[in-house]
Amino acid sequence: MPKPLIAITMGDPSGVGPEIILQALADPTLRGCCIPLVLGDQRAMQRAARVCDSRLQLVTVSSPAEARGLPEDALALLPLSELTDLDIRYGQPSERAGNAVYRYIRRAAELCLTGEVAAMATAPISKQALHRAGHHYPGHTELLAELCRCDDFVMMLAGDVLRVALVTIHEALANVPRLITTQQVLKTIRVAASGVAPLCGNRSPRIAVLALNPHCGEGGAFGSEETSAILPAIAQAQAEGLDVAGPFSADTFFHFAVQEPPPYDAVVAMYHDQGLIPLKMRHFDDGINITLGLPIIRTSVDHGTAYDLAGTGKASASSMQAAIRTAARLAGQR
Repeated sequence: MPKPLIAITMGDPSGVGPEIILQALADPTLRGCCIPLVLGDQRAMQRAARVCDSRLQLVTVSSPAEARGLPEDALALLPLSELTDLDIRYGQPSERAGNAVYRYIRRAAELCLTGEVAAMATAPISKQALHRAGHHYPGHTELLAELCRCDDFVMMLAGDVLRVALVTIHEALANVPRLITTQQVLKTIRVAASGVAPLCGNRSPRIAVLALNPHCGEGGAFGSEETSAILPAIAQAQAEGLDVAGPFSADTFFHFAVQEPPPYDAVVAMYHDQGLIPLKMRHFDDGINITLGLPIIRTSVDHGTAYDLAGTGKASASSMQAAIRTAARLAGQR
C-alpha cells in the first residue's frame, strides 16, 4: 500500500504550531508511515526551522501531488499566505494571520473531500485571531463540520488509555443542562461507537456514559437529567446493539477507567471540562483530538497555541506526532 498523503495545517504562526510540526516530522518513523504536506506560510515555517535547527528541507509545491517522490529529508509546503514579520510576532495574534489560518483549514478540508489527500492533522489555532478576521467559530470542530456540511459530529480527545467524546463542546456551563437531551446523548453515543471502532480493530467498542449531576442526580435530589435524558439514550443505544453502560458518576469513574487494560474503549462526557480535565491529567503530552462523524479524517493536537513557549523550540511535539500518526493509521484502514 502506498503511504497516505496527510495535509498538516500550520495553525497560528504566532504560536508553537510551525515548531511542533517540524519537531514531529524530524522523527523518520513518522515520515515512514505517511507523506506529510504542510499547508501554511513560508516565512513562518522558515523561521521555525531556524528556531528548531531543523535538518528538513522545506520544498514549496503548488499541488498535493508534488509532495510525492521528494527526498527523505524534504518537507513539502503548500504556501497559502504571504504574511509579514508584523503578522507573525510571537504571542500576538493578528487579523491577517487569523484569515490565513482559516484558509489553511478550508483548503485542507477541500483536499480531503476531493480525495487529493487521505486525511488532515491540525496544529493549534488562536480563536481570537480567527474572530478578528471575521470567522466566528468556537474552534476547529465547528468550522470543519460546516465545511463538510455535517450535522452529526462529535469532538473526541484520545490517548492510549482514555478516549473521551463530548455531548456538548464549547458551551457556557450555564447552558449545558438544557442541551442534554436524549437525542443529543444518543447521537454522541452512536457517532462515538462508529468512530472508535477502527481504533479497536473494528470490533464493537465498549462505551461508558457519564452522568451530568453529582452522584447521578441522587434520585432527583441533585437534578433530573439522568432520568429524563441520559438513561433513555443509553437504553435506546443498547436496543440498537451497542455495548453501552452507565450513567456513571464522574467523580469516581475515571479512577477505574485508567486501569490497564482499560475497561472501556471510550467515555461519553456531558460537557467539556467534565471529560477533558481527567483526560489531560493522563494524556497531557500525547493526547490528540479526533473529530468523529465527518466524511473526512481529521486529527489534531489537544493543546493550544502555547504563546509562552513560541519561539523557544521547547514545546513538546508528542501530541503533534500522535495526531499525524493516528491520521495515517485511520487513512490506511479506509
